[in-house]
Amino acid sequence: MITELGHFALVLALGVALLQSVLPLIGAQKGWTGWMAVAGTAAKVQLLLVGFAFTALMHAFVTSDFSLKLVVENSHTLKPLLYKISGVWGNHEGSLLLWSLILALFGALVAWFGGNLPDRLRARVLSVQGMIGVAFLLFMLLTSNPFLRVAMPPLNGQDLNPLLQDPGLAFHPPFLYLGYVGMSMPFAFAVAALIEGRVDAAWGRWVRPWTLAAWLFLTVGIGLGSWWAYYELGWGGFWFWDPVENASFMPWLIGAALLHSAIVVEKRESLKAWTILLAILAFGFSLIGTFLVRSGVITSVHAFANDPDRGVFILLILGLFMGGALTLFAARAGAMESKGVFSTVSRESGLVLNNLLLTVSCFVVFIGTIWPLIAEILWGRTLSVGAPFFNAAFTPFMVLIALALPIGGLIPWKRGQLRRAMWTMRGGLVLALALGALVWAMQNGRSALGPIGVMLAVWVGAGVIVDLWLRTGRGPLGDRMGRLRRLPRADWGKSLGHAGFAITVFGISAVMSWQAEDIRVLREGEGYDLGPYHVTLEGVREGQGSNYYTTIADMRVDRDGQMVTRLHPEKRVYPIAGMPTTEAGIDHGLLRDIYLVIGDPQDGGGYAVRGYLKPFANWIWGGALIMALGGIVSLTDRRHRVAAGAARTAPKGVPAE
Repeated sequence: MITELGHFALVLALGVALLQSVLPLIGAQKGWTGWMAVAGTAAKVQLLLVGFAFTALMHAFVTSDFSLKLVVENSHTLKPLLYKISGVWGNHEGSLLLWSLILALFGALVAWFGGNLPDRLRARVLSVQGMIGVAFLLFMLLTSNPFLRVAMPPLNGQDLNPLLQDPGLAFHPPFLYLGYVGMSMPFAFAVAALIEGRVDAAWGRWVRPWTLAAWLFLTVGIGLGSWWAYYELGWGGFWFWDPVENASFMPWLIGAALLHSAIVVEKRESLKAWTILLAILAFGFSLIGTFLVRSGVITSVHAFANDPDRGVFILLILGLFMGGALTLFAARAGAMESKGVFSTVSRESGLVLNNLLLTVSCFVVFIGTIWPLIAEILWGRTLSVGAPFFNAAFTPFMVLIALALPIGGLIPWKRGQLRRAMWTMRGGLVLALALGALVWAMQNGRSALGPIGVMLAVWVGAGVIVDLWLRTGRGPLGDRMGRLRRLPRADWGKSLGHAGFAITVFGISAVMSWQAEDIRVLREGEGYDLGPYHVTLEGVREGQGSNYYTTIADMRVDRDGQMVTRLHPEKRVYPIAGMPTTEAGIDHGLLRDIYLVIGDPQDGGGYAVRGYLKPFANWIWGGALIMALGGIVSLTDRRHRVAAGAARTAPKGVPAE
């Protein structure tokens, strides 16, 4: 009964989404207050209905209701409760329901917290959200219904993909979807502004918190996915340039550009058309990511294996929303004239450079991701675009962004002097060059990536410190420290975000430049040297988990004759799914990770063993967390609340801060 009610709730949600799409839009055009008020009520009701449907599906997974086809294909009675719950979104149909739930949640948040928005803008934003809801609810009900029954329920299920039975992957998809779907909010604001024909400073203030929220969720989701790939897949890397990894990375890059561009709209009422375009592209790349994951056109450990017919439906959604929004953008381009004028050397120009570098780097990733598909369609050739291409084509843009970041933040609005900004940063420049030269001398002629990474990290970090200190003005040290503590949270959030970027840049450079790797066959009792450590395979034993069998290696790590740690890498086999997985043994540290993997037994005796020494690996994810923390701190700034401070620059009728 609960399952049928969940299915019925989805059908009702589709009807409510249709009303939300049409009535408020007409009301906003005609000025009918009652029709515009429908938007908020419909958004809340839609959240209630989709939330009930999601709860019904979760109930089926937790209670192992094998009369439901989705539960049969993705669950098992022996599976731990956490993975029964995460199994709800560990498949195409359930994850699509999660997508719809998050979309409804964002619409309801506008209804609850968007009371300061002008009535017409609020109605149009919720109407666009309703249209997106209609598209995905139709997609789900017509092609991907999660509530389909089976005629003869089996006694047990087929189990969830073993690679997804991991805490990191239990939380990774919800955060990613919060980011993906969150990009629908700036898209909705952009389309609403295009319909209204007005983009001003108030609009820039309204769109920034939604963009920031989506961006920080994407940051956490990407970081969790990278961390999972590092410790779960057993290959020792943190980023494979997999198409599905790229699918989440592209909207993150565009979202970062949109955040910086919206600042110019808010402060100077410039770059209006560019900001609107970025808002459209951010959601467009989220839809492209959805297509890559669900269409079946690519092969990935992250992808849902589904028939291409569903991909066609997603392409129709992509074409409808992107085509419609870009057509409206072309028609309204003349209404987005910029008011602010700025010189070539100004903070506006620095943000434009930042935007261009982020956007071009996104399109580099996009071309590299889809090129194998294009080559196969046009020329019938099977190509593989891997890490060498992306590292060579993408890295220079990140280097340029890091170089420009401190200077761009120090140049005044409207007009500035590059020489003065460089002089202000002279101490940071000297320190960065000195540390880079020291690292180059110490590493005995290895790759230049390590010293460059150190220089860039120190340069960006110095820029953060100088920028914060300059914001305290002049006067005695005690007074300046007091003003430093009282700086707006948005300033602290920006500084944390840039500092996190610097830390991640350093971590990536260190791992790629200085890691040690060893692959060999060891018998029990044998050992080998891994950098300054000695690794010994003490023994191998068999074990059993709740729904898997495992081979566990007991490995001792010593340094200078003293034991550092014992690690226990595993090789698991899930008999229900018929799939093996690798569980690395990792000794995490602030300055290095010791990473050991046990492989298959060899014909001549012994086991294949892989060992890695990874310097500063955890700084990669630490930097990502600091970036996300910066986003959270910025969101708590009162100026970033919806419609904050709008009356100072907006026309009459727009509420004040």
